[in-house]
Amino acid sequence: MSVREVAVLGFLAAVAPVTTTPGTSLTLVVSRVAAGGRRQGWWVILGTVTGLYTHATLAAAGLAALVLRSSQAFWIVKLIGAGYLAGFGLWLLWSGVRRPPLPAVSAAAATSGSGPSRIRRLPWRGHHPYLQGLLGNVLNPKAAAVYLTLAPQFLEPGRPVLMPMLLLATAHAALHTCWLAGWTAVSGAAARLLRTAKVRRLLDRLTGAILLGLGVRTVMD
Repeated sequence: MSVREVAVLGFLAAVAPVTTTPGTSLTLVVSRVAAGGRRQGWWVILGTVTGLYTHATLAAAGLAALVLRSSQAFWIVKLIGAGYLAGFGLWLLWSGVRRPPLPAVSAAAATSGSGPSRIRRLPWRGHHPYLQGLLGNVLNPKAAAVYLTLAPQFLEPGRPVLMPMLLLATAHAALHTCWLAGWTAVSGAAARLLRTAKVRRLLDRLTGAILLGLGVRTVMD
């Protein structure tokens, strides 16, 4: 086994607990699959993976490290990320209170968006699930810290860092995709139940509370 393969396996072992800890990406996947089917969940996964590559590229270029060394700049990043999470959380809590009963539509119509426009636009109106997944990851300082503090430990000193960093990001993305894809399948199997008005209101409130809590925790950490 080569040194690079050992490094990738070691990195995966290190990030596995972080990846499987419930957070923004998992919350987004469950919520979006409940709203529009498995395809919505895959868009969130794609956005999350894009975010991982963004962090890896910035870390390799030294740009993210500059932000981390500046306490003021890092605090601004934390506030932006916390504001994004808390804003979505508050919107969902409000939506869970005011959500009207859904008219009967077929599962295919709900997934494809062929039903009434208000059904198609209810979940987090104006925000594509890919953008939600991307911003939920990019604006998370903890995700950046993985590539600023953890990933460098698995790089060889004195060698170019961009390609090895992207290799670690690819392994991380594969792990993240498998984890979220599993939850997408589970959520998709229960999609009919999750789309009922009562369950959707409960899910909106629960998702909103989780995202709001994550936003507050981001500021407090």
